[in-house]
Amino acid sequence: VQLQASGGGLVQAGGSLRLSCAASGRTFSRYTMAWFRQASGKEREFVAAITSSGGREYSGDSVKGRFTISRDNAKNTVYLQMNSAKPEDTAVYYCAAREYSYSAYWNPGSYGYWGQGTQVTVSS
Repeated sequence: VQLQASGGGLVQAGGSLRLSCAASGRTFSRYTMAWFRQASGKEREFVAAITSSGGREYSGDSVKGRFTISRDNAKNTVYLQMNSAKPEDTAVYYCAAREYSYSAYWNPGSYGYWGQGTQVTVSS
């Protein structure tokens, strides 16, 4: 599967932004999808994940209650709705996909497919 992330940009603190990740192929509904982010000089951080059917969602502690992941399997797209943005949310955001795995959702090594990243900058 090939992934194309979009929707990044500049947003003021407290504002909102929606990221999208479009996937190619007809098997999108088989994949667990996730968003990770990487700030300059820091390690890649888990943001959120959603199961293949969309029935369960998981969020990292730093974004819980502010960010929401969702997917539309008919459109082969996963979204990340970012609300109440903070300057510390500034990072390159990556979407990722994996087939069924016993590994934890927050483990980036368990994802075999990655998008190119989209920059999000939150100004204070």
